[in-house]
Amino acid sequence: MIRFCKNSLLRRTINIFYLIAIRFYAFALLITLVGACSPKEKILSDNGKNGIFHHIESFKSELVENRPVDIWLPNGYESNTKQSYSVMYLHDGQFMFDNASSPMNKGILMKFYAFYAKLRYGTGLFWDLDKIATQLIEDEKIDPVILVSVWNLPGTKRRTEYMPQKMITKQIATQFLHRESDIRIDKITSDKYLGFLVKELKPYVDQKYRTKSDQKNTFIMGSSMGGMISAYAISEYPEIFGGAACLSTHWTLGGDAVTTWYRDHWPSAGNHLLYFDRGTESYDANYGRGQAHMDSIMEENGFVKDLDWKTLVFEGESHTMTAWKNRSHIPLEFLLGKKKVNKPSLPL
Repeated sequence: MIRFCKNSLLRRTINIFYLIAIRFYAFALLITLVGACSPKEKILSDNGKNGIFHHIESFKSELVENRPVDIWLPNGYESNTKQSYSVMYLHDGQFMFDNASSPMNKGILMKFYAFYAKLRYGTGLFWDLDKIATQLIEDEKIDPVILVSVWNLPGTKRRTEYMPQKMITKQIATQFLHRESDIRIDKITSDKYLGFLVKELKPYVDQKYRTKSDQKNTFIMGSSMGGMISAYAISEYPEIFGGAACLSTHWTLGGDAVTTWYRDHWPSAGNHLLYFDRGTESYDANYGRGQAHMDSIMEENGFVKDLDWKTLVFEGESHTMTAWKNRSHIPLEFLLGKKKVNKPSLPL
């Protein structure tokens, strides 16, 4: 229900238009993906003061469904030809950049979708990471970085790609996922999704762009279930990802089984930076138990709080794009800051 509209007729009308818009979006994206049979990727550049966008309409994959991918290059990339860059991979990629410059926000349906989100949730739809990263770079708070935003798939496929796969047994699925009709144990594809990132997308990015391809310069970030898959990426590919930012991680999905699994599958401290956070309202109000459990696992594995691991709580903040946008500079500075320590000297 729309929170900021008291007129019930208007509220119902907007909800109807929203359902129509989101179905058109899913159909349009499906047509784009089905039509991508050529191995040659079509790249579009959108030059602006906040960096350069390369928009791949449909990145071809043998592991998962084809999808759009955006590569954001910071100012100076084209002129500083001898400089190489760290890379951060982003989930829910269509929402990562500024409303005006985002390749997603080019059609009438998407403009309506953004308007609907503002009206329904009282929040914006985009993170504005191109603006935020540009400002942090200009202020010399972080080193220049390449952002690779991977669009999610429409409908229920986002959840099946982001739900950590190896920790979900049949018993856990029956006990905790029975109310989630779109998450069936035989439909979870997060292992293939991570394989796509590591074995297909990353090699493409490293070959085409001037990247620092080593582990200590490769990062991953997401919110909600995007936070879950980011943490899962660290456990599955610790040799690939040197750091992860997990905002408002949806620990409640799967009960304690999710965090318990990490007790035996989490890398030891010394080679990774981890950032976690949560708000205290709406969905985020339920994340305290899971995050506390995860914090204990971090300590057991030798991570030192505020050195190579950070967990923050934002009082009064909810589970919204605007909340994540407003604090996204914090994980960016923690992971990409000029004074970051990727291999900290831990106390004995």
